[in-house]
Amino acid sequence: MATYIVTGGTGFLGRRVVQELLDHDPDAVVHVLVREGSLQKFADLATAWHGGERVFSLVGDLTADELGLTREAPAADHVIHLGAVYDMTADEDTAHAANVAGTRSVIALARRIGAVLHHVSSVAVAGDHKGKFFEEDFDLGQRLTSPYHRTKFAAEQLVREAQGLRWRVYRPAIVVGDSRTGEMDKIDGPYYFFSAIAKLAALPAELPMPLPDLGATNIVPVDYVAAAMATLIRRPGLDGRTFHLVNPEPQPFSAVYGALAAAAGAPTGIGVVPGSALALTGLAQLPGVASVRDFLLEQLGIPAAVAPHTSFAAEFISDSTRAQLRGSGLSVPPFESYAERLWSYWRAHLDTHRDRPELTDDPLSGRIVLITGASSGIGLATAHAVARRGATVLMVARGKDDLSDAADSVRAEGGVAHDYPCDITDADAVESLVRAVLTEHGHVDYLVNNAGRSIRRSVLNSTDRMHDFERTMAVNYFGAVRLILALLPSMRARRFGHVVNISSIAVQTKVPRFAAYVASKSALDNFSEIAAVENRDAGITFTSVRMPLVRTPMIAPTDLYRSLPVPDPDQAAAIVVRALEDRPHRIDTPVGTFAQAVDLLMPSVKRTILHQGFRLFGESHAAQGNKSVAPAAAEPSGERGRSPLTVLAPVLMPLMALPGPAARVARVVPGLQW
Repeated sequence: MATYIVTGGTGFLGRRVVQELLDHDPDAVVHVLVREGSLQKFADLATAWHGGERVFSLVGDLTADELGLTREAPAADHVIHLGAVYDMTADEDTAHAANVAGTRSVIALARRIGAVLHHVSSVAVAGDHKGKFFEEDFDLGQRLTSPYHRTKFAAEQLVREAQGLRWRVYRPAIVVGDSRTGEMDKIDGPYYFFSAIAKLAALPAELPMPLPDLGATNIVPVDYVAAAMATLIRRPGLDGRTFHLVNPEPQPFSAVYGALAAAAGAPTGIGVVPGSALALTGLAQLPGVASVRDFLLEQLGIPAAVAPHTSFAAEFISDSTRAQLRGSGLSVPPFESYAERLWSYWRAHLDTHRDRPELTDDPLSGRIVLITGASSGIGLATAHAVARRGATVLMVARGKDDLSDAADSVRAEGGVAHDYPCDITDADAVESLVRAVLTEHGHVDYLVNNAGRSIRRSVLNSTDRMHDFERTMAVNYFGAVRLILALLPSMRARRFGHVVNISSIAVQTKVPRFAAYVASKSALDNFSEIAAVENRDAGITFTSVRMPLVRTPMIAPTDLYRSLPVPDPDQAAAIVVRALEDRPHRIDTPVGTFAQAVDLLMPSVKRTILHQGFRLFGESHAAQGNKSVAPAAAEPSGERGRSPLTVLAPVLMPLMALPGPAARVARVVPGLQW
């Protein structure tokens, strides 16, 4: 019976080594060094391990003096030191604490109990050595260019120079996911480049792509490393030896890219550009080039510290290791044989953009959509529309009873709806709303800022009504912004979120008597423009829907609008659904676009027309203080009741929303979304 003490046993490689030890020795007993804060993680792993009843926790801390053990270490035949900081971006102090100081404490433990120390080093100890690097090689005068390289070298040096210590050293190459399942636990090493390949997958796969000469790398799957280590650990007579757990042949970057591109559907490389390696080396010496390179890498999500260390100048020779493994059935599988599994697992579990709707068959099915102003009008119609598509609708409005009835109507159709009464002008209420939503649902995929207040009153008649402007801004601007800010951190954490703001065509036409309303909607539009730019890298997008007049309670106070054949809420909801599906920057109408063009080309003409309209169409009864407003459904009868806008309606209304085919043609024009 063999007894083992393992550091790093709960890590990605460590937990597989533990399982290999248990599988190949039914009497093996394993003690895993575990921080007190990780005991639950250890308990979960012990339950999952086959033979986990033979695995015990040893509470301590690799970075503490004498490993911070809370009890005397048990007698053991082997100490397997896997614990370390495997992070190319770690600073010197962090890397030293785990990789050097931690190794010193583990050496002391192994000597104290008379165990063989199995030290997991790295091929990083080769530094910038050029040419063959054999298993018995160590200090060949190579430069060590990062904290990770320096501390792994120093740790192995401590092991080699320790007096009275029996040791073996294992140097894995770049370890990736399981070759059988693709499983990986974090983004590291070559995985930083997966997002860039995913972006290239948007191009036609048939597009030929010449590749720069980035040298060669060395990649091995975690299942091979774990199995090989466990085999070598159990084999007697190998003390004082070093083993290279590497791919026998260097892997050109072009070949690695080709395998991943095939899995991703990205353009296939057609070969390496001759002389590109020399050109890139020379270019890197020019002033400012390194800063530009680092900036571009950051845009792709690749840490600048990682890029230079994914290729190796050295060729790692593993003849001795392969000789010891001969007959075990273990060999390194070709990268192309498991690249597709690595890609699929990354896409499903590690891709920071995996929550984005373009990666799903239906951008709305299974999504969580929060809609304000959801008790009536456009908000209620949108709730019905997205619920029919399989979305979970979080309906928000001020009136509790009306909102409850609205949510019931969605549920009556088989939709999933939750009602959250909230006054979005109340900061505390919004904070409570978002806290409840995130607690109960975990996240929000889409936010539709639909709640709004409209006031049609001239500036002159508003001189003693400052509260009109304050109330309008409170709902249309501050209420919407308050919700965006509250949900933004969780959206950034998931690397996806989309905000649809129901703006207005009035932002473009700037029709008179709507100063308060247009100002509030313009403020939200411009806020969203800037927020969209700042959060683009996090996958958070914004759409401003410059909605035309819609038959809702909001337009009821204006007599003039009741005579117009304006779209109904269901037609408006269809526009909102398109904004959720396609996520364009904005959706306009032909009239709105035309108004902007006239404002740019003939501003004085536009102002003259608007002024004449201001004089022609007077204040509404409500604006004049008359509260007895006719119902929205009522229409003036006879020619005497017809307004000039009614006469022009047959011309204007087709322009408010072009038929589908015409609108699709218009979208070919850059910047147009009708």
